Amino acid sequence: MENTSSFFEKPNVEKGVIAVGQGVPFGLMRVTNSQVQIGGVYGTWGESYDNQSLPAMLEDRLGVPIPASERLNLAELGFLSRHHITNLSREENMELEVQMGARFLREAALACGWNPSEVEAILIGMSAPIADDYLERIARGAGIPESALKVAVHKACDGSVSSLHLALNPALPENQQLNQNLAERLRGKKVLVGGIEGLSRFINSSHDANALQLFGNAAGVIGIIPDETMKFLAGRSFESYDEDGVLQVQMNYPHTAQKSDSAWNIDVTQTSATHIRVAGLMHEPRDGSSIVMAGPMGMVKLFVRTGVQVARDAYLAYREKMEQLGTTGKSLAVGIVHHANYKINLLKQKHLQNEGINLSMPWLVSDFGNVSAASNMIAFLRKLPDFKPGDHILIDGFGAGTYYDTLAVELGG
Repeated sequence: MENTSSFFEKPNVEKGVIAVGQGVPFGLMRVTNSQVQIGGVYGTWGESYDNQSLPAMLEDRLGVPIPASERLNLAELGFLSRHHITNLSREENMELEVQMGARFLREAALACGWNPSEVEAILIGMSAPIADDYLERIARGAGIPESALKVAVHKACDGSVSSLHLALNPALPENQQLNQNLAERLRGKKVLVGGIEGLSRFINSSHDANALQLFGNAAGVIGIIPDETMKFLAGRSFESYDEDGVLQVQMNYPHTAQKSDSAWNIDVTQTSATHIRVAGLMHEPRDGSSIVMAGPMGMVKLFVRTGVQVARDAYLAYREKMEQLGTTGKSLAVGIVHHANYKINLLKQKHLQNEGINLSMPWLVSDFGNVSAASNMIAFLRKLPDFKPGDHILIDGFGAGTYYDTLAVELGG
């Protein structure tokens, strides 16, 4: 786990202020690995709150003290700080998130050595988009062509890994729902993939103390050329509707909401020639708030058992692929796992080890809180300088709904 609590204090972080409200601070870190020819950017916006200063801010927001019984041991869960914005109007939030989203796209393209005008597609996971046309707005602000494909993925914390899976795996069920397979369409193209999460704005309507303590703002976006700088090897996706509502999330995006335990609960809609929406069904809170969640142990029960099964199946598919290629001596260099909380990841790693799967799954995102779809991409970018051409990486995403995407990829270069 990292020692520095505030991202803004880290070396080489580009800092600035967005002129919205009283001024909103932001910080970005650009990362490039010229050997594997992948780059990207990650960062956050809003005031930084460590575990000591967070309760006072939340009590001010709630108007009541947080009961001692509901205060989380956040350091034990792997989090040292997170970033929040307060007291902005909807119009100000829109301006802020469009400016930040455009900045992340532009900087990610530049980290790859691309001009934004060269980007041919963006696939972004967002748990709670502030507008249905958010991707169009930020792409335009970043200087990305109107002709570029824009794919918005709303599968909560699984959003960015699902986006990557869409871009790389032609056999993915979502790809079978469209007139043109995205993985086939994007092969050899310059593509931005990531997660952009304005969660501080989203959880403003929640009264759930757990959610308020865990979530914060952040984004991570990488640039890849499918089948060249990143190649799909094997993977698995899985959905299992959260009937009991262990993690309830408001859908502030279009969805038919026709739940069936035996049917497909993901809407795949092409709203225009250049825009596609992949929307996962959520168990929504009955009180109209944004999020209601069981405690940390509830999250462990929700995600560990099925998450281990999906990761195991993806790993076995990877081993089978290596046998087919005659490269059984090859192994996975690292696992890049969604950072929901440290206990979930530790338990998943232990269960996988019990099944004979020994895979490093480092904890890399302690200074943002749980940042949903952004966390996998931030973790990937923090490991990116260590990667070498030909490395095999397991990327593991999971989120409310519940949705799981796990895939093994080979890095190019």
